[in-house]
Amino acid sequence: MVNTNWTSVSHFVLLGISAQPEEKIPLFLLFLLMYAINISGNFAIITLIISTPRLHTPMYVLLSNLALADICFTSTTVPKMIQNIFSPTKAISYMGCLAQTYFFICFAAMENFLLAAMAYDRYIAICYPLRYPRILTRMLCSQMVALCQILSHLHALLHTFLMGRLIFCADNKIPHFFCDLYPLMKISCSSPYLNTLMIHTEGVIVINGAVAFIIASYARIISVVLWSPSAKSKWRAFSTCGSHLTVVAIFYGTLTWVYFQPLTSYSVTEGRILTVMYTVVTPMLNPFIYSLRNGDVKGAFRKWVSRIWTSSFS
Repeated sequence: MVNTNWTSVSHFVLLGISAQPEEKIPLFLLFLLMYAINISGNFAIITLIISTPRLHTPMYVLLSNLALADICFTSTTVPKMIQNIFSPTKAISYMGCLAQTYFFICFAAMENFLLAAMAYDRYIAICYPLRYPRILTRMLCSQMVALCQILSHLHALLHTFLMGRLIFCADNKIPHFFCDLYPLMKISCSSPYLNTLMIHTEGVIVINGAVAFIIASYARIISVVLWSPSAKSKWRAFSTCGSHLTVVAIFYGTLTWVYFQPLTSYSVTEGRILTVMYTVVTPMLNPFIYSLRNGDVKGAFRKWVSRIWTSSFS
């Protein structure tokens, strides 16, 4: 009987984005800059929401949780990638690889569920403004966040368990900058049929279900806004919805293109480029897109900066 838990490799080698020596410094500086913007921007959003009592509403609670998920999501892969750019070994242990896979899937799924929850929040706020405080209470908001976290961990646990069943033989080189699902399945010497089956069934339900919910919510929002007599309110609503939908399109478009295709059709080079879009670029853009067009956030930010400035020079 074959022991499917057995593996002959104790570690993997992450080959990274590029093997060209002249590209090391530009890649290091680029990803370090994007990571710094991501951390500082999302951390500023969280700090601002926590320190401003009038932002303690469901909309901003969800936004702060999205910002925290973005920090964790990017921190799962980017620091190791930056370290490996100049590392001579580029190694990651077998258990470290599985842990990275788990947390990557978990925080990607959490962002997926939170984006759907935020779309629901905007749907209630715009379509039922008078009933909004009674429908989306703090208790319901807390339950939604808790449900997002539980579902994310269950989703990650399923796919990491299936990944742990694969057997890896002599080839331990992963042509990627982190332990992603398809690159790992590509180098496995056992059949990844069950893994791909679950990605294309459970994964499709989780991702496409959230996408369908978001599209339906924003379609309803747009139809309500079109009946508004105020041209200014129409422009503001369409501008905000357009920004949000841009993030959604980048995140889900690249995610779907990478994972919802047959394993035999997966291109490592193309996969690396597209993965950067939803693991680094989208989390970096989220705090700006979800806050720059928000008057409450900009007002609170100006007061926050003013308080820091005053306390520093008083």
